[in-house]
Amino acid sequence: MIWLGAVGVVLLGIAAAPYAICLVLISVLDIGRPTGEKAPYEPTVSIVLPTYNEEAIVEKRLENLLAQDYPTDKLEVIVVDSGDDGTADLARNVLERTGSCDYLVIEEASRRGVAAAVNVAIERATGELVFRTDCDSLIDENAIREAAGNFHDPSIGAVTGRQAEVLGGSVVEQDYRDLQTKLQLLESRLDSTFIVHGPCFMFRRSLFRSLPHDSLADDTEIAVNVRRQGYRVVLDPAVRFTESGTSRFRARRRRKDRRAMGLLDLLARNRNLVGTNGLYGSFVLPMNGWMMWISPWLAAIGLLCVFAGLLPFGPLALCVPLTIAIGGLLGQYEALGPLQPLHALSDSMVSLLVASIRLREEHDGLWELDRTSREVFDP
Repeated sequence: MIWLGAVGVVLLGIAAAPYAICLVLISVLDIGRPTGEKAPYEPTVSIVLPTYNEEAIVEKRLENLLAQDYPTDKLEVIVVDSGDDGTADLARNVLERTGSCDYLVIEEASRRGVAAAVNVAIERATGELVFRTDCDSLIDENAIREAAGNFHDPSIGAVTGRQAEVLGGSVVEQDYRDLQTKLQLLESRLDSTFIVHGPCFMFRRSLFRSLPHDSLADDTEIAVNVRRQGYRVVLDPAVRFTESGTSRFRARRRRKDRRAMGLLDLLARNRNLVGTNGLYGSFVLPMNGWMMWISPWLAAIGLLCVFAGLLPFGPLALCVPLTIAIGGLLGQYEALGPLQPLHALSDSMVSLLVASIRLREEHDGLWELDRTSREVFDP
């Protein structure tokens, strides 16, 4: 049985390897601003906002978008609403009252999901660039200007921003976002980032390809399609957005598990990109596949092997489940001190494990709305 413990340690080492490789690269490469040539650039922009029963927060969200430091005659706002409350009427009233830019409010007869709403919006969009965002988020007043400046470089096809603030004060979510930002900056420095953020994502409209309605990660799916066409997808840290977050383990599952399902599905469906498109196919996608598909299972199996290897030593074996339980409990209450970022990493692995199992289930691109993420935006 002791040999199982050794096998477990090896498996844990393999699970941690991609993170170690990325940390080394982050430490030796300049990842500060990897977006290439950036200059003042003001093309027309279509802001796409999918909504579903967002009556409580849509006014605040639209006011945030209309306060952008960008020429209003070069902006249009397209709201696609599939709910049954007063969101569409309220959005129309706000946009009519301000009268600062062109707008369109589309009311769908039934809810078909975010991907379907994005398809509908972009069919009607006229801007050279599309800024896709969410209702339960806010962006800095210069976000659209900063994002658009990247497209002065003709090699850039899409730009995402970084989460500058986590409303609700979640240390777990902030740690997760900080780790993710470093990885995205590294990927952008090497070639292109895989994951992009729906609340703050801009791309060339000409590169958009219609999305399947059952997509669970429409933003990243757009980004993958952009890279397929030979254009880079980068994170610009000067493009900032705000979103809510929680540290509670069970509350995190609703959003994180669904998002993980979408990312795993994308990696599986786009595996034919491995080995193509420069370092995107030879490093970025394989590394994400390792981290998301392989590492969580290796870590889980490794821990089980370590536990089994310690069984001959009696009570000592209990150290494994007790460490996991106590660490998880302290982590969600943000009481791990310097080890707190490890909780954010393990929390994401839980989502990936759950997602890899649930991915076998049929899904239609719809999910239960996370109302807790809206509460902090409720005026």
